[in-house]
Amino acid sequence: MKPKPTYAEKMQQANREAKATVVALVLTVIVWIVLGFGIAPTGIEVFHTPLWIITGTVGTWLFAIIVAVFMSNRVIADVDLDDEPEPDAPEAGDSHE
Repeated sequence: MKPKPTYAEKMQQANREAKATVVALVLTVIVWIVLGFGIAPTGIEVFHTPLWIITGTVGTWLFAIIVAVFMSNRVIADVDLDDEPEPDAPEAGDSHE
């Protein structure tokens, strides 16, 4: 059984997840620019709709889904951020009068 992570380790994990989310956002914007604006000059049409509209919307959406699945499987961890009291520490609300 793995030992419970310390508060510092929990914050490191949260920081790692935040950085990965920023990277994912930047990559999604780059993919949107490439699939939208990058394909626009080709002039290709599908059912009288410019290809850049299809790739810029559906392609970006699919990329975002792939990134979200990757992050949920490889980056994001389920960590309880509540601090548990020490075994000898009294519970909140307990009074020793």
